[in-house]
Amino acid sequence: MNISHIISLEQIKNFLKASSDLIIEPGSKKEVYAWLQTLLLRIKYRKLGKKDKGTVKVFIQKVTGYCDKQIKRLLKKHKDGTLQWEKWQKGCFAAVYNEIDVGLLHEVDEAHKLSGPATRAILKREYNVFKKEAFRKLANISSSHIYNIRKRVSYLRKGKIFDETKATFISVGKRMKPRPEGRPGFLRVDTVHQGDKGNEKGMYHINIVDEVTQSEYVFSVPYINEKYMEDVLMELYMICPFIIINFHSDNGSEYINKVVADILNRLHIKQTKSRPRKHNDNGLIETKNGWIIRKTYGYFHIPATGENANLLNGFNRKWLNVYLNYHRTCGFATTKVDRKGKEKKVYDVYMTPYAKLRSLPHAELYLKRHIFFEDLDKIAYAMSDTEFAMKMNEKKERMFQKLRL
Repeated sequence: MNISHIISLEQIKNFLKASSDLIIEPGSKKEVYAWLQTLLLRIKYRKLGKKDKGTVKVFIQKVTGYCDKQIKRLLKKHKDGTLQWEKWQKGCFAAVYNEIDVGLLHEVDEAHKLSGPATRAILKREYNVFKKEAFRKLANISSSHIYNIRKRVSYLRKGKIFDETKATFISVGKRMKPRPEGRPGFLRVDTVHQGDKGNEKGMYHINIVDEVTQSEYVFSVPYINEKYMEDVLMELYMICPFIIINFHSDNGSEYINKVVADILNRLHIKQTKSRPRKHNDNGLIETKNGWIIRKTYGYFHIPATGENANLLNGFNRKWLNVYLNYHRTCGFATTKVDRKGKEKKVYDVYMTPYAKLRSLPHAELYLKRHIFFEDLDKIAYAMSDTEFAMKMNEKKERMFQKLRL
């Protein structure tokens, strides 16, 4: 029904008398708001008396079908001069990280496979240290939002990466606890076995980690005995840039023997071993076994042959050990004391082992005589962290194809 001709109070009263039983179908909200604004202006609603205003309200309710409260809100908007229809829009925030950023994060995760805080440190280094403009936005991302993006459908479509690492708890003790007091050179060592298959023995990985800087060196041997341990210790002494002060292990016979003791004595390195009933003393190396060795070589059987040992050690020397020390960020704990005097370690600093070494006071004093930071910088900054990790993964795939499994 067309009611646009009703433009006065008298016409409104006549309409109400003539259409007491009439039902009117209202138009769209946009049409209703425009019609109401025009009507109120023509009849000069604000100057009407109380009784006439009540008549107008009844007329509006008859035409629009709105409730009394809604009509009061519309009349208030007319009084304020804001009576106009606006399309409702859902309130939301604009996406900060687009598909390109999600793709870059997936590439970094695929190359490094690190936790959120460690990945955040990698993203910062890509932009701040290696000057990659594509990482400008990701350099400011929070650790918690990294986990949010990893749950996105667009991220998961690129391939699932993260699985929970199976914790490995080995009850070890130490007869003497090393006390580095902030000095590098206090090494922890442990062995990881690739498992046996029937009567065929599997490869062994010797994992060595510095307690202060978390510098890490991995060696692969077909058997654990004095002959191979001598080769490992001599190679370790050659490639480690800082002076080795202490060598700490569990009570395994591969470390506690005359050959190893003689080599360490000749190199003036102190040897310590585990204490009983102190399960957490050697937690660092146990953690590295899971996060480094198992992440790199998995849990499957690799036959213990000389050919496989040469392939694995070649990869360790050229790629894995360089990546672990110069390109993989690690968490370093800060000890905080609360009001009750209770100490709590908080992992709030993330950097590479080499960066940690350089950050130590008088760091140059811990280097060997023929080693200089200028030479080490060439290794650390020859490639960005992600570029090196991607190349390392490619070399690892080629190496696995050559292994005799």
